[in-house]
Amino acid sequence: REIYAIVKESQQAGCEAAKAGVKCKELDSITRDIITNKGFGEHYNHGTGHGLGLEIHTEPRLSHLSTQILQANNVVTIEPGIYLPDWGGVRIEDDIIVTDDGLENMTNVPKEVDEIENLMAN
Repeated sequence: REIYAIVKESQQAGCEAAKAGVKCKELDSITRDIITNKGFGEHYNHGTGHGLGLEIHTEPRLSHLSTQILQANNVVTIEPGIYLPDWGGVRIEDDIIVTDDGLENMTNVPKEVDEIENLMAN
């Protein structure tokens, strides 16, 4: 639950920051800083997201190495995660359409732990 809560906070912050004109590197930093400040930075070993198109992984790349800027109508993932050796990991992903003033979220799944547990029990 602790790891899930950290990843969820990170992922929500990434979604809240996503809009046209935001540097992909900055969006990555927003998600990464939350995980790092909670003590799990070394266990977040991939970029925050990537474009979706004809290929599963395409431009723009949401990573600390990116020089790209989000544009309106980009379709991207926001998917931070924490992965612990000998335990497993948690990744939460939303697929979004970038807009001038935010995003349109194409992912419609529950993110509250209790809701997820109820779905899994049924």
